[in-house]
Amino acid sequence: MMTQVETTVHYDNGYEYEYMNQEDEWDRDMLLDPAWEQQQRKTFTAWCNSHLRKAGTQIENIEEDLRNGLKLMLLLEVISGERLPKPDRGKMRFHKIANVNKALEFITSKGVKLVSIGAEEIVDGNVKMTLGMIWTIILRFAIQDISVEETSAKEGLLLWCQRKTAPYRNVNVQNFHISWKDGLAFCALIHRHRPDLLDYSKLNKDDPLGNLNLAFDIAEKHLDIPKMLDAEDIINTPKPDERAIMTYVSCFYHCFAGAEQLLEWIRRTTPWLENRTPEKTMAEMQRKLEDFRDYRRQHKPPKVQEKCQLEINFNTLQTKLRISNRPAFMPSEGKMVSDVASAWQGLEQAEKGFEEWLLTEIRRLERLDHLAEKFRQKATNHETWASGKELILSQKDYESATLTEIRALLRKHEAFESDLAAHQDRVEQIAAIAQELNELDYHDVAAVNERCQSICDLWDKLGTLTQKRRESLERTDKLLETIDQLFVEFAKRSAPFNNWMEGAMEDLQDMFIVHTIEEVQSLMAAHEQFKATLPEADAERQAILGIHNEVLKISQSYGIKANIINPYSTLSTEELLNKWEKVKKLVPQRDGALQEEMASQHAHERLRRQFAAQANLIGPWIQTRMEEIGHCSLEIGGTLEDQMTQLKQCEHVIVAYKPNIDKLEGDHQLIQESLVFDNKHTNYTMEHIRVGWELLLTTIARTINEIETQILTRDAKGISQQQMKEFRSSFNHFDRVLTHSAHLFFFFFEAISETDLNYIGNKKNGAMETDDFRACLISMGYDLGEVEFARIMILVDPNGTGNVSFQSFIDFMTRETADTDTADQVVASFRILATDKPYILVEELRRELPPEQAEYCIMRMPPYSGHGAPPGALDYTAFSTALYGESDL
Repeated sequence: MMTQVETTVHYDNGYEYEYMNQEDEWDRDMLLDPAWEQQQRKTFTAWCNSHLRKAGTQIENIEEDLRNGLKLMLLLEVISGERLPKPDRGKMRFHKIANVNKALEFITSKGVKLVSIGAEEIVDGNVKMTLGMIWTIILRFAIQDISVEETSAKEGLLLWCQRKTAPYRNVNVQNFHISWKDGLAFCALIHRHRPDLLDYSKLNKDDPLGNLNLAFDIAEKHLDIPKMLDAEDIINTPKPDERAIMTYVSCFYHCFAGAEQLLEWIRRTTPWLENRTPEKTMAEMQRKLEDFRDYRRQHKPPKVQEKCQLEINFNTLQTKLRISNRPAFMPSEGKMVSDVASAWQGLEQAEKGFEEWLLTEIRRLERLDHLAEKFRQKATNHETWASGKELILSQKDYESATLTEIRALLRKHEAFESDLAAHQDRVEQIAAIAQELNELDYHDVAAVNERCQSICDLWDKLGTLTQKRRESLERTDKLLETIDQLFVEFAKRSAPFNNWMEGAMEDLQDMFIVHTIEEVQSLMAAHEQFKATLPEADAERQAILGIHNEVLKISQSYGIKANIINPYSTLSTEELLNKWEKVKKLVPQRDGALQEEMASQHAHERLRRQFAAQANLIGPWIQTRMEEIGHCSLEIGGTLEDQMTQLKQCEHVIVAYKPNIDKLEGDHQLIQESLVFDNKHTNYTMEHIRVGWELLLTTIARTINEIETQILTRDAKGISQQQMKEFRSSFNHFDRVLTHSAHLFFFFFEAISETDLNYIGNKKNGAMETDDFRACLISMGYDLGEVEFARIMILVDPNGTGNVSFQSFIDFMTRETADTDTADQVVASFRILATDKPYILVEELRRELPPEQAEYCIMRMPPYSGHGAPPGALDYTAFSTALYGESDL
């Protein structure tokens, strides 16, 4: 892939010229030609130094000295006259990259597109990228603004060279490489502007080395153009580097285009205009007249433009310096703008009357010797010019031309009319000469009159044909302009209409997801509003088609043969018609889809109401049953058998209610299959009902089990009914969760989640927390220290759950009210398990005790410290003593 360096130049006329020459590209993956690279290094280094020396510095190695970006930024400030952002003064890599980026951003701001040239490559010393960057700077600031006869940049510089070297022998500048190898082109440029510096006639084409070195030395010594090229490099290279040559030649352009050259030209030209010494022969006077006309047509107009540009550049520079708070620029003595203006005024004064004097002398000489010859010459010239013009003016090429071509033909015709008007003076001169020859009684006056009459007749005919062709061109231009305006109108209206149709097709085919009747109604209302716009849209469609039909009508009526294509739009009438038909087809399809969705939403609404009606009954029913179970479990007035009877009856009612839950599940299944996810008619969801129902079943089962356990405990422990009531009363009093959980559950039932329901269900398990159990024991007269309470908690909560169940509470109270075991009794029990050993092994505990009790003993029993015990032996005596508070273990 080629690395492109693009320079975009903007002109005041609105056009944009993009300068990108194939020769200005190179491959990133291949090295430059070594000879070219060497030439570019030398030339670009010298060019940079020619500007950097104004700031008191220079570079030696172009890829090394520009790496930190400081001299690169300074170079851009010097050549542009503008201030760049303050550079980073650090020496780190990122400081260098930042400085180079500032320079590249400045180049980009001047309309230069930098492709594949990055700050990192410049900082890394990439020779190819560094040379490419300097070349873009040279293009932008030294070559781009060159303008010669409506050409600019490279083409303008080449045309300038061609114009300046045209009169010189052995010089034919066609490019910026081979045309300069013999050095004559450089010498010709110097001699054209400063003939005092060298004698071109003495140069030898066969001595390129001498020619090149002569030009380079003179340019460096007298023109202040540094030596950027080596003669040996140019001669020894088959094709010298174009960039190096262009850079060096641009210095000549800028050197000779300044005020000094303009003043020198004025000083050389003014004496010539002031010289009124008549020539002796007619040929010499005619040559002088032609020189003056060349001066007026060719030499003076560029100098007028150069003078104007010089004043503009000077004023612009002063303005920029003033804005930048920098001192004003003061040219050296004799080179000020006022000096140029004064010299120009002298030139204009000398020019006045010079042409009149020349014509007077010519007329005098013509009357004496060559009046007839002049007539023949002028007549011949005019006839040559007029040859073929009649055929050209009779062409009908405008009938098949496009608008652009018609306007080109009009401009060409206007140029011809200007040329024709310019020849009016020549025709009149021919007639005047003929008249004077008649007055002087010229011997061949009949031939003169006949030839003069022929010229005048042809002139009149050309005038008539010119007028007719202009009328035809203007009529065709007006018709094509009308068509062009219609094309613009078609593009302006068809593009929005096409966008509207595409948007309409997207909307009409758009998938919609709704959940309520109201949402469907909103979509239907919007669709009705859209359908209401269709007549207006159809009117716009017809208007657009009318524009197209009008174009066809004009083309057919006036016989326009050009291929009529709308350059402003890619849309065709066929495409618009197809899309319109698709929109019309999609409208009823959308109607049907919305009606189907409305019917579906009505069905969903019926399912919602059906589910809500059942859920609003089941939810409160579950709540009532939970309250009944809660009241029954908390009663202490009746016997346990009475509570059991009530709970069994409640269980029977709950089981019988199951079909209602099943029916609600069926309705919920229908809702789920219909993808209905909300129901504004009830606060109950199926999850709420399920959790409530499961909690209800769990609660009744657990409550019945608790009562059964209490009955078994009462009978096994010999606890009286009165004692059981007292235990229950104390437990209920301190079991706050049990007391209030049912009420809290039903208070939050309609708003809480499934997780919250499960949490409340788990809390309602008839167990006291640690703090509640401590308060219960204190209320019953226990004097509790931390050690004593810990011992009791080991008994009632061996797994360390933090809760004390009612069963554990009954077992504890039974044990406390009965004869308690002593530490000696426990030691005796462990001795039996240990087969009379003073220690016990882990495997014996796990074999003889339930798993939970075994693990509890293993975790808390200290190691046996006596003699003769195997590793891992445990001291059950110390454990039993600590368990009953007789040790601090």
